[in-house]
Amino acid sequence: MAATAPSPHTVSLAEAKRFLQQAYAETDRKPSELQRRLSQVEAELESTGHYELTYEELSFGARVAWRNSVRCIGRLYWKSLHVFDMRAVVSAQEAFHALCDHLSFATNSGNIRSAITIFPEERHGEAPLRILNHQLIRYAGYKNADGSVTGDPDSVDFTHLCLQLGWKGAGTAFDILPLVVQEAGKCPVWMDWPESLVLQVPIEHPTEPSIGALGLQWYALPVISDMRLEIGGISFPAAPFNGWYMGTEIGARNLADRDRYNQLPAVAEALGLDTAHNDTLWKDRALLELNAAVLHSYKKHGVKIVDHHSAAEQHQHFERIECSHKREVKGEWSWLIPPMSPATTHIFHCPYDPREEKPNFFYGKGDHGDS
Repeated sequence: MAATAPSPHTVSLAEAKRFLQQAYAETDRKPSELQRRLSQVEAELESTGHYELTYEELSFGARVAWRNSVRCIGRLYWKSLHVFDMRAVVSAQEAFHALCDHLSFATNSGNIRSAITIFPEERHGEAPLRILNHQLIRYAGYKNADGSVTGDPDSVDFTHLCLQLGWKGAGTAFDILPLVVQEAGKCPVWMDWPESLVLQVPIEHPTEPSIGALGLQWYALPVISDMRLEIGGISFPAAPFNGWYMGTEIGARNLADRDRYNQLPAVAEALGLDTAHNDTLWKDRALLELNAAVLHSYKKHGVKIVDHHSAAEQHQHFERIECSHKREVKGEWSWLIPPMSPATTHIFHCPYDPREEKPNFFYGKGDHGDS
C-alpha cells in the first residue's frame, strides 16, 4: 500500500521534521543549521499550516523520491535528476511553456536527460494546476464502430476527453495527443505540442526489412505526468518527470501487449513463422525480434535507450551502493523484473520489501494506480 497522504488542511510537522533531518544529514549540513531550519518551519506551520521548501530541499526531495520508487529499475541515476522549479506557475499557458522547455531539455536531440518539472503544491485540498495526461507524449486511441481501436487502446478514454474539448487528430495509429491542463476552478484546456519538440523513432530491424514495412514507431521521451510527488508532507499534484526507455517497455509491452498495439501476430507473419501451434514458440520468436528492432532503431537514430539485461545490472549496482550507505533497497518485484527473460536477471531471484518510503511518487490521493 502507498503511504498515507497528509491532511488536506495542514502539513504534518512530524513529516516535515523527518524529511529535513534526512536532507540535512545526507547533505552534510551542520546540526546548528538544521535546528535553525526546524525552528523556522515549525513557526511557519503554526502560523499558516504550510511551509515552503527551499530549492535545495525541493531538489533533494525529488531525487530521493526517485531513489525510493519501488517500481523503477533505473534508480542508479537518481542523483542526475534535473529539477525545474515551477512552483510560481499558476496558468495553463505558463505551464505549457514550462513543459515545452522540459521536453526540449530532456530530449536533448536524443541524448535523453532525466528531468522533473514541479508545479505549485496542493493547499487546503485544492491543486492550483493539474495535468490530465498520463504521459506528456502519448499516442491517441480511437474507438471504431466495430469495437476495434485505431492507435493505442490505453488512450481511448483520454482521447475521447480531448475530442470533447475540441481537439481533432488525424485518425492515424500514431497521432500525438495534446497537453491537457486544468487550472483550479476552471475547465480543462488543451494545447498541441510543437512538432519540433516530439522526437519519434521509426521501428526497423537490422536484418528483417519486413518488420520495418509494418510502419511501427514510438516516441523518444517517456514523461510520466499523472503522479503526485510528496516531499516532507507537502503534496505536489503536478510534477511530470522522465528518465529514458528500457527497450522492453516498448517492444514487450507497448507494441506487444494484446490490450495495447498487439503487434506480435503481425511481426510473426512478417517473419514467416508458424502461428498454428503454441509449441512453435512463435510468440517468443516474434517478441525477441521486435525487441531487437526497437533497440536497433533507437541506437540508429541516436536516441538513448537501455536493454533489460543492462538495466538489471545497473539496478544491482544501485543495490550495492545503497547497501554501502546502510539503506535497504525497497522494491516491487513484479515491476522490477523485466517483461522479457526475467529469470536471466538477478532481480528474479531476489526478494524485496515493497513498502514505500517518503519522499516518493504516488497515484491519486495516496494509493497506486497502474502506469
